Amino acid sequence: MDKYRVGGCVRDRLLNLPESDIDWVVTGATSEEMLALGYQSVGKDFPVFLHPETRQEYALARRERKIGPGYHGFEFDTDPSISIETDLLRRDLTINAIAEIQNGDLIDPYGGQRDLESRTLRHVSPAFNEDPVRVLRVARFAARYHHLGFSLAPETAELIAQMGQSGELESLVVERVWSEMSRALDEPHPEVFFQTLRDCDVLRILFPPIDALFGVPQTAKYHPEVDTGVHLMMALQKSAELELDNETRFAVLMHDLGKATTEQHILPSHHGHELAGVELVKAFCRRWRVPKAHTQLALITTEYHTLVHRALELKDSTLLKLFTRTDIFRKPQRFRQMIQACLADLRGRKNFESAPYPQAEFLVQLGKILCDANLSSILQQGLDDKDLGEAIYKFRLDLIKQNSQALKSG
Repeated sequence: MDKYRVGGCVRDRLLNLPESDIDWVVTGATSEEMLALGYQSVGKDFPVFLHPETRQEYALARRERKIGPGYHGFEFDTDPSISIETDLLRRDLTINAIAEIQNGDLIDPYGGQRDLESRTLRHVSPAFNEDPVRVLRVARFAARYHHLGFSLAPETAELIAQMGQSGELESLVVERVWSEMSRALDEPHPEVFFQTLRDCDVLRILFPPIDALFGVPQTAKYHPEVDTGVHLMMALQKSAELELDNETRFAVLMHDLGKATTEQHILPSHHGHELAGVELVKAFCRRWRVPKAHTQLALITTEYHTLVHRALELKDSTLLKLFTRTDIFRKPQRFRQMIQACLADLRGRKNFESAPYPQAEFLVQLGKILCDANLSSILQQGLDDKDLGEAIYKFRLDLIKQNSQALKSG
């Protein structure tokens, strides 16, 4: 029995980055032998075991054969005679196909160290195209390591394009797509995930509402970058620079989908794109089973981001409508997330990268005043539902009138 450290932990150590979770591959062993040694079986699709003390994962070396479409369409062989080189051959990228012996020596049959040095993301073998999830993984690695200068090998980009043309991407499991997309949003350059897919001509297949934004013009006064798709990528990158959370980054990704539906004769104006975007966001979130919290934040950001941008010029009644319809009174934290998404939207534009955004502080402070207000005197009056609603509305509107001007000037 021989044990090798493999994959991300070896890759990141060679890049002088903090090591990810340590994974092991075992050759020359059977499942029965692993269990006899006290390892706990946890693998669903193939034999994976937890070490009885360290709880690190140990997988039996395996050979795989494609027998059907998609992620689950594989047959696995874990015979003890399978070598570490054979196991590494099935991996996605050369930089992930390096093994380390326990004494520190490296086994690198497919040039992973070379590609680490040249900052190249390259597939190991033609078997790459047998698993469509790898397309998303490669794009995610591009987003993770972009700041280190990594780029996609031309032959890998071409292979991904061929996978798109073959229809292989249609067999992607919904949950795996969302998992990869969500993880990509948390990378240092989430925009590179989507740009890589577009460069390989598969963004239009996987996420057509996002791809449709490229080439759509906007008013140059407010968007000097003009192209809506370019703006979206800039806003997404800004969301990472601002260290926004995953839900907020997703809201940024979704906020302008409606601009792809603007009729040609009113371009570059996009009047009404907010409501048009709401339906597209709903459809996108249904398609990829996006979690409820992500969906709800994306929906209110899409519908109300232009009102947030215009906050300092809104009527008091419109401000109250904004607070009410975004449900700040029950979900103040979500309201703040929406404001952060709007900040990324503003600064994700050419020449606006460091623009002031007083709307944010104004809305946050005014919203806090409203949320902290004591309604007990109204609730104790015994009003029926309609009268109670009107009384609370008037009370909150008066609070806005009393405070909004001072907040704007201060």
